[in-house]
Amino acid sequence: MFTGIVKDIGRVISIRQEKDDFTLEIAHHLESIELGSSVAIKGVCLTVTSFSPRIFQVEVMPETIKRTNIGELATEDLVNLEPALKPTTELGGHFVQGHIDTTGKLLNKTTDQNAQLLEFSITAQYQKYIVEKGSIAIDGVSLTVISVKKDSFQVGIIPYTSNETILGKLEVGQTVNLETDILGKYIYQDLERGYENVK
Repeated sequence: MFTGIVKDIGRVISIRQEKDDFTLEIAHHLESIELGSSVAIKGVCLTVTSFSPRIFQVEVMPETIKRTNIGELATEDLVNLEPALKPTTELGGHFVQGHIDTTGKLLNKTTDQNAQLLEFSITAQYQKYIVEKGSIAIDGVSLTVISVKKDSFQVGIIPYTSNETILGKLEVGQTVNLETDILGKYIYQDLERGYENVK
């Protein structure tokens, strides 16, 4: 479990892909990394399989490659990093599982005073889970939804978020990982089941 509050921007230093084996090595400045630790990389929960000072390695399953933008990474790319939530961690964002629903593309990027407004595409299958003023994790960053359209939604980021995550460097057309609010998904599913039971 995570909060969507990015703790570090890591750097991809190597990618190894052989048949079904996809391994990443990440340079980082996180306080502590241990074997078996869970780390959200661009919002994707992955397990540390080996580490050395300031470098850790993770293995990525084929399903994760299909569902996320991890397969698009190249060496020297920057990635948002967040270690797993601890009982003593302040919950500053929202509950994020690190289980990506789908990907979207940055459609538009505008400026409104001190904020950058970012509009992302979303498929109909997941658009139903996004609500105005609700929460969403984009590449692992917890954000508040400003508005929702039929096939897109908009969020805003302040200069701090722009500087402390990779979102400020996004360009139109780039792909991002999207995880909708887990609470919203459960509520929607319960309402759907309730509706079916009264038919």
